[in-house]
Amino acid sequence: MNESFNHAGAWGITLIVIVLVSWFFYRYFAPKNWREWAGAGVVQAFIIALYAEMYGFPLTIYLLVRFFGLDSEYISASLWSTLVGLGETGMMVSMLLGYALAFTGIGLFIQGWRQVHKARGENRLVTDGLYAYVRHPQNTGLFIALFGEGVVHWPTLFSIGLFPVIVLVYTWLARREEQQVLKQFGEEYRAYQQQVPMFIPRWGQWRRLAAASRESRDNKTP
Repeated sequence: MNESFNHAGAWGITLIVIVLVSWFFYRYFAPKNWREWAGAGVVQAFIIALYAEMYGFPLTIYLLVRFFGLDSEYISASLWSTLVGLGETGMMVSMLLGYALAFTGIGLFIQGWRQVHKARGENRLVTDGLYAYVRHPQNTGLFIALFGEGVVHWPTLFSIGLFPVIVLVYTWLARREEQQVLKQFGEEYRAYQQQVPMFIPRWGQWRRLAAASRESRDNKTP
């Protein structure tokens, strides 16, 4: 049996990556009340668990080998690489697909934050750009990024288990937020709710959503 745990034991890198990713998350998704802090706590747990296994100790692989009898000619810290049995090729494929999703999600996350931040400063309801396709593009971006990094690129028992919890928590938070927006904008927002989905664009609108994200970046003034 060949073993490949090149990432394991790099606890210094683990700490640096956790701090950087956490700073980025709180920078663009700053919690404002205890409910949002609770949601952020779940994401924080996801981040810590993911990178602690990616660069620290591969607990998921250890448990599968130790207690579930996983046996393969190629054992890697990457779960997909081990299960599919494609070695370094499997690791590279999962990494490329995962990063593609992660960076797409990060782009939506940032552009959604910029749009809603500007709209709040002008005390208006934002319904254009990304918000013409989904009502919560920040959440959509967050889900895509976490799915890409924690399920496609480097799945662990914790990241796979926490991902649906994160989706449920932020769905609940989004509904709470919409109740407040309804009080502020009334029928204008109710009509918008009926026309635009919450997180997932309608069939055939994913490309338009991506194009709106790129357009927002191109039109951003220094």
